[in-house]
Amino acid sequence: MKIFKKTNVLEEALIRINYLFDEFPNVVVGFSGGKDSTVCLNLTLQVARERNRLPLKVMWIDQEAEWQGTADYCQEVFNHKDVEPLWFQMPMKWYNNVSSYDSFIKIWDEDKPEQWIREKSPISIKENKYLEFGFHELFENILKHHYPNEKTCYIAGVRAEESPRRKLAMTRDLTYKDITWGKRLYVQYEHYTFYPIYDWSYTDVWKSIHEHNWEYNNVYNEMYRHGVSLNEMRISNLHHETAIQSMLIVQEIEPKTWEKIASRYDGVNTLKHLQRESFQCPKELPFMFKDWEEYALHLIENIIQEDKYKKMILKKIEQLTLVYTDAEIKEDFFKVIIKTVLSTDWDLTKLKNWTEGNKDAYIYREFKKGNVKDYMMSKSKYVTNEMRQQLQNKINDAK
Repeated sequence: MKIFKKTNVLEEALIRINYLFDEFPNVVVGFSGGKDSTVCLNLTLQVARERNRLPLKVMWIDQEAEWQGTADYCQEVFNHKDVEPLWFQMPMKWYNNVSSYDSFIKIWDEDKPEQWIREKSPISIKENKYLEFGFHELFENILKHHYPNEKTCYIAGVRAEESPRRKLAMTRDLTYKDITWGKRLYVQYEHYTFYPIYDWSYTDVWKSIHEHNWEYNNVYNEMYRHGVSLNEMRISNLHHETAIQSMLIVQEIEPKTWEKIASRYDGVNTLKHLQRESFQCPKELPFMFKDWEEYALHLIENIIQEDKYKKMILKKIEQLTLVYTDAEIKEDFFKVIIKTVLSTDWDLTKLKNWTEGNKDAYIYREFKKGNVKDYMMSKSKYVTNEMRQQLQNKINDAK
């Protein structure tokens, strides 16, 4: 349920950030060069100036395969006198989502500096003391390492509009005192992440950027010129599982970046020959398969090269098909599995977004558990009237 106030989202965000400065002596802003982190950066800088809390710590995990426009914009931000840069250009290992054969990427490989897509900045942090493989836990490990004795909040530009999963995560459970719009990192260290623009829409973001004349990443302008709609524009590293579609226009917007990435990572050069839908589940079931489950299992067997990933996703299927037993939800579940395999998403981001964030799937799962109090009256396209009546009959019989 949405609650509308007399204040607008900009005013509410400033109220939230001011509250965070009241509560936390150490404030760090996460930055990626994207529009959402641009808004968070500028709003937090405004509050920090008013409170004489400058310079403001700003963190970017630079994953090397970034838009050159992003790197240029971030360099401008980190050169600003009001910013204390926490720019990480350090060796890391992560999944290669553009190839099924070369599963991993070594970011900023110290053994092959001649292959780096970009040169490192003199002001960046270059030693990885935090996490060798992975990404999601990296932020909290960095904060724990550098600020073990400081109550710290990390401000991030995550918005609920971007996925149902995020909306649930940021509105359902208390994170800190009476705040839901955040995440606990290390409670014992008093480290938290907060999302002060969680209830903004993408139109709110662009309106604020243009009304305040804030500098922003020029890659957005190029995306617009190439026909990308406003709500589909995404700035992230170019081998991320959700950024594969962006890779299709890199060659046009930044040909030099494309050449460097294509020579560095297996699968990138093949990508330009594929259509936009190549990493999506097809709209129609291929005629040679009896159902979506058979098609998904075929892809798992023939595309996934490493046994550990085959076993991982087959185990997920075994677990979740015990829950998703009805025809309609089972079909949609296997379509998500197909998307996961085609995009080499071994972090299972797409699957997590669907199982945890899709409202209809979430209600169905809770309904199957018999969680009547909260979900009996909730609508879900997967929960039929017959299913509701059967559950109600069980409840009546139990009485």
